[in-house]
Amino acid sequence: MVRRRTRERLRARPPRHGRHGRENRSPVVRPPLPPLDTRTERFDLAVGTAAEFLRSAWEELRDVSFEIGVLPPSPDDQGIPRWRVLQEQKRIILYRVPIERLSHLHRNDDLHRRMMIESAVFRAAAEYLDRDPWDLGPERFRYF
Repeated sequence: MVRRRTRERLRARPPRHGRHGRENRSPVVRPPLPPLDTRTERFDLAVGTAAEFLRSAWEELRDVSFEIGVLPPSPDDQGIPRWRVLQEQKRIILYRVPIERLSHLHRNDDLHRRMMIESAVFRAAAEYLDRDPWDLGPERFRYF
């Protein structure tokens, strides 16, 4: 009686199973995962796109290196700097942690964080050029 039930169970198994019930297994390599989207990568992308816009709009900024630092070397008398402008070396260093952590957003979402990062890039470039930040790209902010 026990043997008959076992044989009936084996016959009732769907035909897709192989000899040991292991056919049609999933592939060893999984499908590619979506790329990781980290805060650092979003910061780098926002700085890069704003810097490329400024380089294309202002000839004085074409040779300037926009760099990203994590933290400034030390706070000065006026507080923690968000960026550092080195005109002799043609460098602008933006510090990621102070820009992200010390800026107060009225709405904490991706759009406002990106606008805050871009405004820091524009203000640093304006300091380098000794101009007002709104003069650097007035057509970029027409939607305000």
